[in-house]
Amino acid sequence: MKDHTYVSRPVDKDGYVQWSDEENKTWSILVDRQSQLIKGKACEAFFDGLEKLDFPVDRIPQIPDINRILNAATGWGVEPVPAIIQPKAFFTLLANKRFPAATFIRRPEDIDYIEEPDIFHEIYGHTPLLTNQNYADFMEKFGKLALQADPKDRSRLFRLFWFTIEFGLLDTDAGLRAYGGGILSSIGETQFCLSGKPMIQPMDALTVLRTPYRIDIIQPLYFVISDFSDLFSILEQDILALLIRSKTLGDNPALYPQKIAPEKQAS
Repeated sequence: MKDHTYVSRPVDKDGYVQWSDEENKTWSILVDRQSQLIKGKACEAFFDGLEKLDFPVDRIPQIPDINRILNAATGWGVEPVPAIIQPKAFFTLLANKRFPAATFIRRPEDIDYIEEPDIFHEIYGHTPLLTNQNYADFMEKFGKLALQADPKDRSRLFRLFWFTIEFGLLDTDAGLRAYGGGILSSIGETQFCLSGKPMIQPMDALTVLRTPYRIDIIQPLYFVISDFSDLFSILEQDILALLIRSKTLGDNPALYPQKIAPEKQAS
């Protein structure tokens, strides 16, 4: 069995990581490939963020360099973390305008699929839109809301994050476009999300809270917003009350297999 355990690289006192040539090459391959795939599929705000961040193609960007740009744009920053952090730590970082990023990148043999969120997923998939104020405000408010929720309900509440920040679609004048980082850092999701094959529904907070998902498959369902201001509007509802109601009503039927080997996605 292949070992998929990853360990974050150490960060020096100035916030920099000493990446190997192989790791920088992996970043280069991923950025070059994904930059071609997202044409006509990513929302305009994502491309705007990519332009502002101006990621190097030949090496993994350093977090302090990214943070200077994010802080000037929205007051946000990236926080280097171990490969796995606990939910409370994750939500606390969001509440303090810090986006967690594990300082490891997938190995060459895992280049098409990795279950753990690596630095390519976190930096390429998420930070471009952290230059957008509505997106960034949603992240902060979601973190604060999650800290108010009963810890045993946080996994259900995370469904709102999953179907927006990770796998959300945006309805634009040019048609549907992706803004979720789980889509835009994923080879398979990018190709699949606008193919006409998945189910697509308008964003509804209660429905999302009742919708289970799996992390190890191509998503069979995406939810759509019409504008990034819709993200902030979601949390203007009494989400904690909706969370209780969603538990009372129970989950909607799952749209994926329950007991067979998961289909692998290119992530």
